[in-house]
Amino acid sequence: MAYQISDACISCGACADECPVNAISAGDTKYEINAEVCLDCGACAATCPVEAPQAE
Repeated sequence: MAYQISDACISCGACADECPVNAISAGDTKYEINAEVCLDCGACAATCPVEAPQAE
């Protein structure tokens, strides 16, 4: 089960910097997680200041 980034994302990039497999990239309005690459480790959620990454 991969994580998804909610609309609460403020595009700070903290989650992308912490992702060990580089599954997170900047989208048009928020950061996005590639579900096929995501390890479901939670590193992104632990780093996000607004708790935007959430488990599916």
